[in-house]
Amino acid sequence: MSSVEKAISMPGEALASDLAALCKASADPLRLQVLRVLREDSFGVSELCSIFDIRQPALSHHLKVLAGAGLVATRREGNAIFYRRAQLGQRPELEALQAALFESVDQIELPEQTQLALSELHVQREANSRNFFRDNAHKFRQQQDLIASYEQYAGTVAEVLRNAPLTHRGTALEVGPGDGSFLLELAPQFDRVVALDIEAMMLEQARQKTQAAGADNIEFIHGDTASDALEGLQADCAVINMVLHHTPAPGQILKDVAARLAPGGAVLVTDLCAHDQGWARENCGDLWLGFDPAQLTEWASDAGLTDLASAYLAQRNGFQVQVRLFGHPG
Repeated sequence: MSSVEKAISMPGEALASDLAALCKASADPLRLQVLRVLREDSFGVSELCSIFDIRQPALSHHLKVLAGAGLVATRREGNAIFYRRAQLGQRPELEALQAALFESVDQIELPEQTQLALSELHVQREANSRNFFRDNAHKFRQQQDLIASYEQYAGTVAEVLRNAPLTHRGTALEVGPGDGSFLLELAPQFDRVVALDIEAMMLEQARQKTQAAGADNIEFIHGDTASDALEGLQADCAVINMVLHHTPAPGQILKDVAARLAPGGAVLVTDLCAHDQGWARENCGDLWLGFDPAQLTEWASDAGLTDLASAYLAQRNGFQVQVRLFGHPG
C-alpha cells in the first residue's frame, strides 16, 4: 500500500479534518501562487502584499488558511512575521499528498505582473545589502564582531575544510570573502583561489590584505554568483562564510555555486542559526535573521548537494553559528 493510500485509509476524525484543511487550502488559485512564490524564499506579509497587489487583511486570511493546513511555516524577525513553505514530514500521514501538491505548484507559471513585482523586491533587497556594505566597508570588522567575530568560528571552518573529502584541491572559490581573512587559509591549500564579491570596496580590502601577506595565487572577480566571469569555472571547493544572511535569495546562491563545482567538490557554508535579534538588520545589514539548519539542508538538496558534515558553535551574545559541509556527487 502506498503512503497516499495509507493516509487515506487511516481512521479518525483528526485525519479527516487535516485532509479537509489541505484540500480547502489548495482550492484557491491565489493561495497556490503564494506557495509557488514561497518555493525558495521567505517573505513578510507586507512584501507578499506588494508582490500580489492585495490588501493585508485579505492576504492574512489566505496565509492563515495555508498555515492551518500545514503548508506554510512562520518565523518572527523582530516585530515582523515571515512566511515560508512548510517542510515535508511535519505531518507524516499527509507527507505524500503535500509533496505531490508542492510538485504541481512548482509547475505554475506566475502572472507577468507578479513576476515583475517579485523581481523588483529581490533587486531592492540586494540593493539594501549592497548599500550597507558600501557605506560600512571601512568598519567591516566592527560590524561583524557585533554578532560573531571571524576568530570565533574561523578555526572550526578551517578544520572542516582540512578534513573535507575533496577529490582534488586545484581550485577554490570564496563567495563574499569580506576582508580576505579566510582567503589566506585557502591560498596554501589550493593551486588557485577565486574571490568573488559584489561590492568593489570590500574586494579591494581583501586584495590588499592578501597581497600584503604574499598570497599570489588569488584571482579577484567583481560580480555575483551568476556572473559570466565564472563561466567554465570548475571549483573543487566553494566557501560561503557569513554571507547568505545578507543575500535576498540564499537558495539561488547555493544553486549557482553548485553549478560551478567540479565532480566530487564540496560547498562549505558558515552562517547564523535562526534568531530573533531584529537589531541585526539595521546595524549589520542582515536580510535574514539566520537560518534553521533544516532550511539550509533543503536549499542544498534543491541545488543537488548532500549533507556531509555539520558543527554548531554557541556565542556568548545568544547567537549560534552553524558550519555546514555539502557535497557534490562525484
